[in-house]
Amino acid sequence: MRVIAGTYRSRPLSALRGLQTRPTSDRLRETLFNILTAGNPQALEGSVWLDLYAGTGAVGIEALSRGAGKVYFVDSSAKAAGLIRQNLHSLDIRDGFDVIEDDISRAIWTLQRQRASPDIVFLDPPYRSTDEYGRTLRALEDAELLWAMSLVIAEHDRHFDPGDKCRQLRRFRKTVQGDSALSFYRQGTVPAML
Repeated sequence: MRVIAGTYRSRPLSALRGLQTRPTSDRLRETLFNILTAGNPQALEGSVWLDLYAGTGAVGIEALSRGAGKVYFVDSSAKAAGLIRQNLHSLDIRDGFDVIEDDISRAIWTLQRQRASPDIVFLDPPYRSTDEYGRTLRALEDAELLWAMSLVIAEHDRHFDPGDKCRQLRRFRKTVQGDSALSFYRQGTVPAML
């Protein structure tokens, strides 16, 4: 596993042994960031991210490598939070991030109190925990963290559908690659830009 592009391009990232985490593959991360930066390599400059169920931190680290201004890494596992810190340290990333080791719902409420206003939310619960998708999307809306142009991206098993909508969030794009898929959501009144 490695950083695909940007400041830390080709630098390796560590992962936990076994099946405790299922990192987003290099290929799927490359597809995700190609979609987000299509025609504009500076599209992510200064953006604020929530990397929920962050695992290794690979997606948020890729965002930092490509110019994101701030990434909140959230995972309830102490081992995952430690690994994220280790990966950040190995790349000598010293600022522009917070690692939050907490339950996703509590972390979202904490971020609301901090007035975090993410441009992009990436969520990648364990594929077998299908209930987490709806629960997390509802928690994001209940906490009023999202602003009109916030983009929410869910990685999921290609055979599972997290749904076309969740309250005001509407899916406007779905990309399938191998056994995984990415669903892109925005609040329903905003036209899709991707």
